[in-house]
Amino acid sequence: MITFTPFSGAARSSQTVPLAYLLQVDDIRILLDCGSPDWNPENIEAESGNGVTYPWQEYCDIVRKYAPEIDLVLLSHGDLAHSGLYAYAYCHWDLRAPCYTTLPVQAMARIATMEDVEGIRDEQQVDVEEEENNEPAAAEGAESSEPSSPRPQNEPKKFVATVQEVHEAFDAVNTLRYSQPTHLQGKCQGLTITPFAAGHTLGGTIWKIRSPSAGTIVYAVNLNHMRERHIDGTVLYRPAAGGVFEPLARPDLFITDADRVNVVTSRRKDRDAALIDAISATLSSRSSLLLPCDSSTRLLELLVLLDQHWKYADFRFPICLLSRNGREMLTFVRSMMEWLGGTVSKEDVGVDGSGRTGATRRRRGDDDADDEALGAFALRFKFLEFFPSPQSLLQTYSSKEPKLILAVPASLSHGPSRLLFSDFAAVPDNVVLLTGRGEEGTLGRILFDKWNNSQRGDDKWDKGRIGSNVMMDGAMTLKINSKVPLQGAELEAFLAKEKAAKDREAAHQASMARNQRILEADEDESDEDSDSDSDEEDEVERALDESQMDTDEISDPANGSPRKRKITKNEDDADWGLDIDEGLTKQLLSFDIYLKGNVSKATSFFKSTGGQTHRFRMFPYVEKKRRVDEYGETIDVGMWLRKGKVLENEADDEATREARRNQAEGKVEAPREPPSKFVTSEVEIQLACRLLFVDMEGLNDGRAVKMIVPQVNPRKMIIVHAQAAAADALIDSCANIRSMTKDIYAPSVGATVQIGQHTNSFSISLSDELLSTIKMSRFEDNEVGYVTGRVASHFSSTIPILEPSGPAIPTPNANILHTPRILGSRPIQILPRSTMIGELKLTALKSRLASVGVQAELVGEGVLICGAGARRDQSSSSVQDTVAVRKTGRGRVELEGTVSDIYYIVRKEIYNLHALVAT
Repeated sequence: MITFTPFSGAARSSQTVPLAYLLQVDDIRILLDCGSPDWNPENIEAESGNGVTYPWQEYCDIVRKYAPEIDLVLLSHGDLAHSGLYAYAYCHWDLRAPCYTTLPVQAMARIATMEDVEGIRDEQQVDVEEEENNEPAAAEGAESSEPSSPRPQNEPKKFVATVQEVHEAFDAVNTLRYSQPTHLQGKCQGLTITPFAAGHTLGGTIWKIRSPSAGTIVYAVNLNHMRERHIDGTVLYRPAAGGVFEPLARPDLFITDADRVNVVTSRRKDRDAALIDAISATLSSRSSLLLPCDSSTRLLELLVLLDQHWKYADFRFPICLLSRNGREMLTFVRSMMEWLGGTVSKEDVGVDGSGRTGATRRRRGDDDADDEALGAFALRFKFLEFFPSPQSLLQTYSSKEPKLILAVPASLSHGPSRLLFSDFAAVPDNVVLLTGRGEEGTLGRILFDKWNNSQRGDDKWDKGRIGSNVMMDGAMTLKINSKVPLQGAELEAFLAKEKAAKDREAAHQASMARNQRILEADEDESDEDSDSDSDEEDEVERALDESQMDTDEISDPANGSPRKRKITKNEDDADWGLDIDEGLTKQLLSFDIYLKGNVSKATSFFKSTGGQTHRFRMFPYVEKKRRVDEYGETIDVGMWLRKGKVLENEADDEATREARRNQAEGKVEAPREPPSKFVTSEVEIQLACRLLFVDMEGLNDGRAVKMIVPQVNPRKMIIVHAQAAAADALIDSCANIRSMTKDIYAPSVGATVQIGQHTNSFSISLSDELLSTIKMSRFEDNEVGYVTGRVASHFSSTIPILEPSGPAIPTPNANILHTPRILGSRPIQILPRSTMIGELKLTALKSRLASVGVQAELVGEGVLICGAGARRDQSSSSVQDTVAVRKTGRGRVELEGTVSDIYYIVRKEIYNLHALVAT
């Protein structure tokens, strides 16, 4: 049984983003996409004053509720609407189920999420405490330079991850290639997922899910069948290949969106021309343009288009990209050239406009040959400049210089685009160029509605026309969030608080260290009491042995002859007589009294009578000879260096050691920001700029959707991501097609759709003897065979085993067995029976016949004429070589024609399209 529940982005809903759906196949719960809403809508204060819940509260609550129970996560696109909330849910809501997507979607989603969280955290105080336990979810507050302040009561909680959490979440994502079937394990065992190209974004995915009990499920949202400059269109519909892609045709359940069913998109050529004309006219008049854009997916199409025009027109105006991660995004894309398409793929093989390859240009000594040598010729944007903030842009270019500014985000809800708009909109002749409608309630959607309402009825955006720019007037009040450094009393209070916290931490660490030393001393006392005597004797003997090696020049009082003794220094140049080196000579002991040792065995140099040597007991002492030069006594530099190192290690704290360790490893620590605070100010803008909208979203319009869906011809269909009018329009369009299914659902948020019945599955093991007799036939992604046996249970296994049931007597007809055989006739042979598994698609049969040289043509509904009769110039002889294939009902195919070579070829191809199982 299949159960489908929209968390957000449902049908018949005004809020179509973000996208997140729960698909349950039997006992397996699959989360399809996990997008994030816009956290800064314009009307948020008005709603909070009336007690209305915020748009994302219900969505986030339901995702947090089901996150620990999810078994599989599938991401289809790398923008915020499809993947923005995944990082936060992974780190805070225990969404640790295996996640799959393509490599570009993983990279683009990481970049888009990082850009969003950095932009929000740089302007607003984000509450990182969970409501359940009110404990910090991240440890970055210890090093933060912003004074902590409680979240106001009327301010909503925003679920914004940190940069470290974003990297942690997307590092755990599993990446796949297009058309790569993956057989899942664990609880999802039995499911097979396969990604296919969806268009619209780099790496955008159509997910095909196969279940042994529920059949084939296709999840396809935000498609684009048109080829663009940097990517190809979706594989779901290829007119040149004969229509719908065969592996995705006729699924048991088709989940698709209908957001633009009522939209008629103008031609791509007209849209590109309108965009380029507006940019050229504005820059030529010494004015500037502001183009709000996203940070990863659709930005690539704009950059390729602008770069091609800049080269063609030989412009010298700068293209400025305000994004913290723009350079990193292009680096990712250049490493994934095999995923690109369109004109970029042609240029990257090394062919330029003059027909020369990159290798030829390198031989001719082109200066830019190194940059354009290996891939990404169209992605080496020579006119593009990167700026992390509006302040850095103003430091490079004056506000009066003409330039094209690409600023993130596209919704203008926060970040550089919003800050620039507050200064940009008040300058006459400047142009704000919108390329997308934006999310409901954001500043981008407000500006789009203002432009669309100013157009005539036939020039509105959904009528297939390119509208004209409008002159904005009036005033607009914007709330600007920013972070400013602390000054005066606030700075002193913050520094005092920070110093008090460090002092408390240092006192706590010192107390812990003192307690540790006391515990270690108590443990050592018991051991020292037991063997102190033996240890002292051993140490004395070692010290005396070392002292006997040190000698000095001594004169014999009897004969005055000097006796030379060698003086040997130890490694540390230690001297028992020096107090200055006491820290280094603790391990060397001196004694003023006689102790047992080798001294008692030493002989005197005075001879005694009778050859007997008297032994004199003396305490060990070595006189240190001091070295003197013309400046006085020499200094042992090595001893002072070692002493300084010891003192330095004792004085270093943990932070200093960490900094030195990072410096030794080559890590450069980012400079710490000055203490700052978050402030909110309201700015009133007198609108004087021009406003223009050009649709560059790269999505299918209503004509394409109404053409593709019937050709997919699913058995059941669910519509999501659409407003009520669009969903009803698609349902009405499908109702007019006789072969289209009538089981079409359009659930609202939280509504549950149940399809099919619950199926109980059992596990059984096939014996080796039975397995060797099965004849398998391939059918789509599986192999099918017919088996008959006897279920047996063995004590050594908990899984039943299917064994051969022995020779069975075929009894298809009892009358045949009891009919007496005529004398001389052959015995009656029972012919084997076969079952054909599969469903014949006449379009697939037509393609197979064309590959073997047999012409075929569809005439009428459900009839395929094959052979010479498919040609228009039919003759009497050609009619005899004609075969008609007709589908008369479910599971019934009629093959009509004369016995000829064409007949057997057609029948063979029909057999090849099915799995033939002998029963």
